[in-house]
Amino acid sequence: MLVNFEGEVYNCHCPTTGRVGNLDLAGRPCLMSKSKDEKRKTPFTVEAVSLNRPEDMEKEWIGINQNAANRYVEHFLVNGGFKDMVGEGNEVRREQFLGISKLDFLVGNTYLEVKTPLQHLQIDIPDYVKTKKVTPFSSTGRMTKHIKELAGSLAKHQRAILLTCFIYDNPGFRIIEKSTKYDEVKEVVDNSISKGVETWQVNFKITPTGVTLDRYFRLDIK
Repeated sequence: MLVNFEGEVYNCHCPTTGRVGNLDLAGRPCLMSKSKDEKRKTPFTVEAVSLNRPEDMEKEWIGINQNAANRYVEHFLVNGGFKDMVGEGNEVRREQFLGISKLDFLVGNTYLEVKTPLQHLQIDIPDYVKTKKVTPFSSTGRMTKHIKELAGSLAKHQRAILLTCFIYDNPGFRIIEKSTKYDEVKEVVDNSISKGVETWQVNFKITPTGVTLDRYFRLDIK
């Protein structure tokens, strides 16, 4: 992704693994972080974009770094930010194998898998923001595998959580456009929930100075 920063154009790393809604990001304001690795070919990483105009003094930001989402979750897990979800004082372990999958966290005896969807944005898009035609999402294999493993963990562990993460203010996750494998995914999710997998949502707020935990709550996926 090419970004104009202080009069110079830089080739920057765009960390999202797919599209960001149906947005055409050309001309959008963005937040970047600078890598500490001076040998990296792309010295900057695009962390967030805004639908505000570049000249607007106040901007709302949409975090697009799906890799960073796990770091945010880990920080607040370790520091008690999710006490109403997983309690306090539990050991937090990253990337734990369960069956054939490697899940994001094991918190005490609770397996926790984080998903950060960006294919559809639950926000109002101003008329001046360009959009583009997109095809239905179809890459769901990894997600369904992890959800099945979460459900399977309940045979030996007390809890399993699927945490849907947004780095902007999302009022509550809902299906906007069905993927090409919607029925298959819905069957897996419904079956896992019936076995006891809990579904939660967290919203983080990103600004030029940092990231804060906005809110988290139980989620009813339909």
